[in-house]
Amino acid sequence: MTNSFFSKVPDFDYINRTDDGKSDGDYTRVKNFFKRAKIREDIFQNLSFFQKHTVQGDDRPDNVANQFYDDPRLDWVVLLSNNIVNIQSEWPMSQSDFNTYVTEKYKDENTLYNGIHHYEANEVKNSRDVVIIPSGARVSVGQSVSYYDYGLKQQVIVTDVALPVTNYMHEQKINDEKRNIFLLKPIYLNIVFDDLENIMEYKKGSTQFVSETLVRGDNIRLFE
Repeated sequence: MTNSFFSKVPDFDYINRTDDGKSDGDYTRVKNFFKRAKIREDIFQNLSFFQKHTVQGDDRPDNVANQFYDDPRLDWVVLLSNNIVNIQSEWPMSQSDFNTYVTEKYKDENTLYNGIHHYEANEVKNSRDVVIIPSGARVSVGQSVSYYDYGLKQQVIVTDVALPVTNYMHEQKINDEKRNIFLLKPIYLNIVFDDLENIMEYKKGSTQFVSETLVRGDNIRLFE
């Protein structure tokens, strides 16, 4: 059995509406991409079925599948494991694509590299290592914090805890966050394969049913 996702997608006989489709029984066979696959909830919501992974460099889903499953055709398992539908916006961009994206978005190089998108805090802890302000929290420019330190038995004021985050840094962080994904552990692949076959299989009872892997659209072509 092939591991390619497209081999598992059932067929659909679609009425041929091109100029060369003249007769009632003229159909074009296509893949039925309205049949959407997913990992069932009891697996998807249980982290013990998955392993954390960081996408490296310009790796694509097929590269990750080849590294983790020794099969690049299981790229669809990588995507399903992370509920990724639109790979263009939900998968980390390659460095080349990222550079193109940010330069087109911000136009001006000075705005990209020097323009401030927002400010984030340096981590602030008291003398007992209790976090007062976590690192990365969004704050205002010139933000300060005042708190009573029970270890020092005095009021403490920390001034200007804000760090500027440029537009480039902001966009880079968004892209890098997409690198943190989960991968279904190989020992559970057969469960997903079996579930997928069940999801993709057509059931008897419909007038469009031809077989477990094929349905045929109703021909509503009107003739003069």
